[in-house]
Amino acid sequence: MRLISLAALAAAALLAAAPASAELKKTITLGTEGAYAPWNLTDASGKIVGFEVDLAADLCARMKIECKFVAQDWDGMIPALTAGKFDGILAGMSITDEREKKIDFTTPYANSPNGLTVMKDGPLAKLPGTGDVINVTKDPEGAQKAIDAMKPLLKGKTVAVQSSTTNANFVDKYFKGVVETREYKTVEQHDLDLAAGRVDATFSNRPPADAKSMEARKDFAMAGTYFVGGLLGRGVGVGLRKEDKELKAAFDTAIKASISDGVVKTLSEKWFGFDITPK
Repeated sequence: MRLISLAALAAAALLAAAPASAELKKTITLGTEGAYAPWNLTDASGKIVGFEVDLAADLCARMKIECKFVAQDWDGMIPALTAGKFDGILAGMSITDEREKKIDFTTPYANSPNGLTVMKDGPLAKLPGTGDVINVTKDPEGAQKAIDAMKPLLKGKTVAVQSSTTNANFVDKYFKGVVETREYKTVEQHDLDLAAGRVDATFSNRPPADAKSMEARKDFAMAGTYFVGGLLGRGVGVGLRKEDKELKAAFDTAIKASISDGVVKTLSEKWFGFDITPK
């Protein structure tokens, strides 16, 4: 009896010492770029809208908390999170080993392939492999074969990437010495240069199939093989500080429910024109 009593007292003491952070805050702030359509973008009125804003509304309702968005430049996103400027990142951020050294991620809420986007009436529109998607992690040999097939037509071309992204890392590893890489602060900027003919292609997320979701991209087309996995990460998740375990658990539960209920699929088709639910 004495041993049981001591164990009970010890358990009670641990409960009493539990941090107050075990309860979620009633309001959290989420950082996003506001310049990565249709994941997140800023409309004519200055309001941040997009797939991730709609998704956040669903997730936060499930968690019974209020979520507010704040715009943050992409290259300062993780430092701003760790400095406490906001509580989480919803900005189309891929889950990678390198990023997980600094922050945690939730379970993925999306996974869209990445590759070359060109003008639909341009000379690169019929690159070999167009329409194919290869998982670099599961099929590295197939991925390398597809990349090698595209290289001759890409020789000497200029490819735009957003700086500090997995896409920039991918192009640097697989196309270095073949293409000239030009880095941009935002996707919007490199899209404008593609449309103006100042670059031959961008290496970025799959372009929306629905022109209504991003009018500026209506003349763009996928070209060559698209890729997932490897340097491109393990899907897109909410970035969180490592110490915010309760918030991560709440997001994980909400994301799984949103996927199960078909909300992620519905929002994907609304904003992208195709389903980016993680498989």
